[in-house]
Amino acid sequence: MNKFFLSLIIIFVFSTKSYSENLKFTKIVKLKNPWSASFINNNEMIIAEKEGKIKILNLSSKEIFNINHNLNYLVHGQGGLLDIIYKDENLWISYTEDRGDWKTSTSIAKAKINKNELNFKNIFQANPPIDSGYHFGSRLAVKGDYIFASAGERGQGMIAQDPTKHPGSIIRIYSDGRIPEDNPKFENKPNWLPEIYQIGVRNPQGLTLSPFDGKIYLSNHGAMGGDWFGEAKKGENYGWKILGWGGKNYSGTNIGPKWKPGFTKAIQYWVPSIATSAIQIYKGEEFKEWNGHALITSLKEKSLRKLVFSNLDSVEEEVIFKNKIGRIRDIQIHPENGKIFFLAGNYLWLMEKAF
Repeated sequence: MNKFFLSLIIIFVFSTKSYSENLKFTKIVKLKNPWSASFINNNEMIIAEKEGKIKILNLSSKEIFNINHNLNYLVHGQGGLLDIIYKDENLWISYTEDRGDWKTSTSIAKAKINKNELNFKNIFQANPPIDSGYHFGSRLAVKGDYIFASAGERGQGMIAQDPTKHPGSIIRIYSDGRIPEDNPKFENKPNWLPEIYQIGVRNPQGLTLSPFDGKIYLSNHGAMGGDWFGEAKKGENYGWKILGWGGKNYSGTNIGPKWKPGFTKAIQYWVPSIATSAIQIYKGEEFKEWNGHALITSLKEKSLRKLVFSNLDSVEEEVIFKNKIGRIRDIQIHPENGKIFFLAGNYLWLMEKAF
């Protein structure tokens, strides 16, 4: 065999050898349907379980305890306690708020950190409340004094094209709930609700701030296909349900084109669906070769994917692992050492290099 081609084969085999063979996975603690986690410090995490419990975990001792709280939540279908995020002695949580008669909203509340009891105060409600157990979103991201949040369209389709309603949009508010004076409503979108930053999303379960370029990125569930990863862009429209992003209705009928001018174009699409969930832009020491790359988790494929997207005309995608730890709901990066933690199945997992 030609030495050149033999060399290429050897390089290909080595480079495509699964990352998972060089990774170590450790179960840290058992939980019950965990939805989100956030580091309080280098040794403690706060965790929200969908059915209503908020817990603090000591990573060294594995001690875990519940914290009482006052959230008026309702566990309904995909709803319950959703994303939780900590910064500077404050907590924010998105959750399914009980609005009466089985109507609920994706709401956001804020509290001072207290390991005995959390006294949350609502700072946002997605209106109108809807009787549906579908598509709440919802992830949070802190950028300076702003809170960004994703609000799913609750299975209502074209409501995502109605900027007089919150479902199906990206929200931007101040960390105390005040409304930024430069949100789209006050610039060139007078008919938009004042909290709305972008419209046209379906069920965005990933949202993160990049520590490199300072942009907000999100992931979104399509229907039968049409998952995507993209940037949150002020005053723009991702197109649901005019666009289908390459997917189809569950009945098999077509939705619309993958993309067309006038709508925000995603950075990466997945057809068929991988059921994208939480995302992070990696920054750390453990996998420093990944710095600046997007990490995309999934529910259906139970996978972790890495995207190099510095060149939007040539996005590079790599599957790091599949079917190792279950359906992945959240991903967190240790603030000091860069090791990666997942909420998958009913466990918190640690991923680190095996050598």
